Amino acid sequence: MWAEVDLGAIRHNASVLARLVKPAALCAVVKADGYGHGAVPVAKAAIEGGATWLGVALVEEAEELRAAGVDAPVLLLSEPPLDGMAAVVALGLRPTIYTAAALEAAAAAARADAPLPIHVKVDTGMHRVGAGAGDAVKLARAAAERPELLLEGFWTHLAVADEPGNQFTAEQLTRFRAVVDELAAAGVHPPVLHACNSAGALTWPPARHHLVRCGIALYGLAPSLELEGCADLRPAMSLEAKVSLVKRVGAGEGVSYGLRYAPSRETTIATVPIGYADGLTRRLGHIGGEVLIGGRRRPIAGTVTMDQILVDCGDDDVATGDEVALLGRQGDEEITAWDWARRLDTIAYEVVCGIGPRVPRVYT
Repeated sequence: MWAEVDLGAIRHNASVLARLVKPAALCAVVKADGYGHGAVPVAKAAIEGGATWLGVALVEEAEELRAAGVDAPVLLLSEPPLDGMAAVVALGLRPTIYTAAALEAAAAAARADAPLPIHVKVDTGMHRVGAGAGDAVKLARAAAERPELLLEGFWTHLAVADEPGNQFTAEQLTRFRAVVDELAAAGVHPPVLHACNSAGALTWPPARHHLVRCGIALYGLAPSLELEGCADLRPAMSLEAKVSLVKRVGAGEGVSYGLRYAPSRETTIATVPIGYADGLTRRLGHIGGEVLIGGRRRPIAGTVTMDQILVDCGDDDVATGDEVALLGRQGDEEITAWDWARRLDTIAYEVVCGIGPRVPRVYT
């Protein structure tokens, strides 16, 4: 088994997004090991394609980038632990700040000869992280007055931009603008305003401001089913394996754990060495999950096990060593992360982030 990551697709997607949002800058979000694609190679490819910033969730993720020689500006999308501020400074990161305690820790850790660039986050309605409007103004004004700090950015995050027609995005942007205007009235002008995730960048041009943060679109996947096809994006990951065993199974014979799948007639069952430990959710075997063998869609037969799946190949001529596409294209057929997501009642983000670490990534 292996996951093939097309770095040419990453470069292409970054280029498409960078051109789309210009003159705003593109921040390529490579948290969660580049959404399962590999943070370091993705970051380098994204920069080659036109991204000028990178976004991560954790200091440790940024440390991996720096260790690999990636020197682009790195924005921490969540406030770092207070005892992690020294590492933030040492690595040259841009921390997001939304509490007074973190602001003080950042100022204490900053070098005397170089102010630490920070980005204050305001919560405009998602209610996950970020300071309320009043507190965000206080934090931004305090940061602007501290010589140890540089108030580089001020931002928010959109909760429903992937739902076309949902007017709460407009409400969030109105709230954001009101806070920015309040700062301006106080003489505070952060040079980098940002609000857009992938969905916002694709569908809300007035909200692009100075920077957009694109994650899922960078990997060639739409933020939602409703936004499929809204830009020329290419999926970067395919997931493949090879048939390890082929056998004939009689009519009515149950297969896999629980014997819940029993063919109505004699059939060929192919074993494929990939399972739920590798990111194939166990439910796929009971809700119509499919793979491609020989360019044809074939159903997963019964329960997905930890290390293997069984595939009903009917009377097809299938042999050990035949390639199996779990995500990707064979001939005229294609299985996408959104195909999985539809069946699993989830999102493509979870599908690609869930491909396990024991699946080797092969870069092309």
